[in-house]
Amino acid sequence: MSSENEKQGLGIFEKYLTLWVIVCMVIGVLIGKFLPSVPDTLSKFEYYQVSIPTAILIWLMIYPMMLKIDFTSIVSAAKKPKGLVVTCVTNWLIKPFTMYAISAFFFYVIFKNLIPIELAKEYVAGAVILGAAPCTAMVFVWSYLTKGDAAYTLVQVAINDLIILILLAPIVAFLLGVDNVVVPMGTLLLSTVLFVVVPLLLGFVTRVMIIKNKGKYYFEDVFLKKFDSVTIIGLLLTLIIIFSFQGEKILANPIHILLIAIPLTIQTLLIFTIAYGWSRFWKLPHEIASPAGMIGASNFFELAVAVAISLFGLQSGATLATVVGVLVEVPIMLLLVKISNNTKSWFVKSGDTNQIENLYE
Repeated sequence: MSSENEKQGLGIFEKYLTLWVIVCMVIGVLIGKFLPSVPDTLSKFEYYQVSIPTAILIWLMIYPMMLKIDFTSIVSAAKKPKGLVVTCVTNWLIKPFTMYAISAFFFYVIFKNLIPIELAKEYVAGAVILGAAPCTAMVFVWSYLTKGDAAYTLVQVAINDLIILILLAPIVAFLLGVDNVVVPMGTLLLSTVLFVVVPLLLGFVTRVMIIKNKGKYYFEDVFLKKFDSVTIIGLLLTLIIIFSFQGEKILANPIHILLIAIPLTIQTLLIFTIAYGWSRFWKLPHEIASPAGMIGASNFFELAVAVAISLFGLQSGATLATVVGVLVEVPIMLLLVKISNNTKSWFVKSGDTNQIENLYE
């Protein structure tokens, strides 16, 4: 009975989620164009390029997944390296370089008669910055929508954050030939605290208190189900805020936005295919393979925008390219969520006793 109610409660969101996303994007752009006082007011609550209202909504998206984490499983997840190898190699030894190759090919060759060379260089720079900043916060949402392993996703994100600290600046400097690449540490650290540490602590405290007072059965079969639609509602409200900030820029550059979106879309599909296909080849279970594919396919757009602004300026083509990254990411990631959910049968089941001991090792 509970699963029936769950399907009824989520149906309106899940069945038409792409439509709701498009509607929220349009609403956000229109607010930015015709009600600029709204993003102007919200921008006052911004620190180190991180919007606090957006952070609160991202908490709503991530919190339900953090509730599901059995913290004793984090230790065991860290001892299963195969999924982590897929994530790290795809994100740091493949993704930044394919992003440069694809974006340079399109902007310098395919679009050379449509975009001035200096502007093309800025667009390539923005694409590379996106490619060097794989996702942290939003991957929890994509993992949630594909029923990914919450504890393992957390470990993947934590390791990814540590690598960003070390490799983002040198990779961007190497690919772009830009001297003095400064990673805005305030943005990086604040984002990590707001989007990972805070919801993780809230989930931990809630889980412990509810299980202690009501029992594990109540927590899993009653309490968790109250949050089934919260993640998606948080996603939709977040999109309205994000696109209200970018409304003017999007409306002022419709053709260039379309051109920028093409290589970014190809890159996203390619990286997901590499990580997801590799996971299948290694016989990882779907709940590990899906977030492994999602974390590389999506981007840490708050950090990417901040780096682009610090290097090239607010009105630069590089900054516009990172904004377009946000524009194309959500619809493409929803497509990948659907692909992931439709291909679960390709993967071994984590409960298969004949293979469970070799799944991650």
